[in-house]
Amino acid sequence: MIRDLAGACALLTRLPVGRLAEGAAPARGLWAYPVIGALVGGFAGGCYALGRVLGLGAPLAAVWAMAALLIATGALHEDGLADAADALGGGATAARRLAILRDSRIGSFGALALLLAMAARLAALATLGPGAAVVAMAAAAALGRAALLLPVLLLHPARAEGLGASLGGRTDGVVWQGLGLGAALAFAALPLRMAAGAVLLAALAGLGIAAAARRQLGGYTGDVLGATSVIAECLVLSLLSSGFR
Repeated sequence: MIRDLAGACALLTRLPVGRLAEGAAPARGLWAYPVIGALVGGFAGGCYALGRVLGLGAPLAAVWAMAALLIATGALHEDGLADAADALGGGATAARRLAILRDSRIGSFGALALLLAMAARLAALATLGPGAAVVAMAAAAALGRAALLLPVLLLHPARAEGLGASLGGRTDGVVWQGLGLGAALAFAALPLRMAAGAVLLAALAGLGIAAAARRQLGGYTGDVLGATSVIAECLVLSLLSSGFR
């Protein structure tokens, strides 16, 4: 269990887990994704709270909090969002879309997706008080990492190599554990109605992107999973900013 958790941490973050992750199989750590999300989200929320306590205005504190999140994760999911947006928005065939996913350059769709995702999270975070931000960021990040498990559960990898393919050897039981853990973390952290709405939005994000990936790519890739996580996180934070204060 510790090795799987460390392996998920090594994959999803830049945190120095060292030898703890040696020999960890990527597919076996899927259950831990929401836990890692809660940790990095809570860390970012804590940075926001610290900024507010030190006298920063909410917008500036939100900027530094998002910077902390991106440093902790290496902007892994944001990179996936940009690539997936370019591929799904600009390719005419599945083969062309998969080729775009391999291209490191960012096009118009990718740039706009990144801009909107950052703006949504910054605006939502800036509406929250210090304590609420820690809980909201932890819950949103946990549900974002849980949402990306839905394409893994419902689809096959779109190609034989890459991060997505490395998760193809998972068992459905591990994925269901991750989904259940993500929902449990949300219900433990949030008021009942808010938690139910957040879980629903995260599930809709995962199901919607899984349907788009099936139709346009024939399966999922690591970039699709990253895009799912960011979009779900944006939706959840938007909900929490509207009533969780």
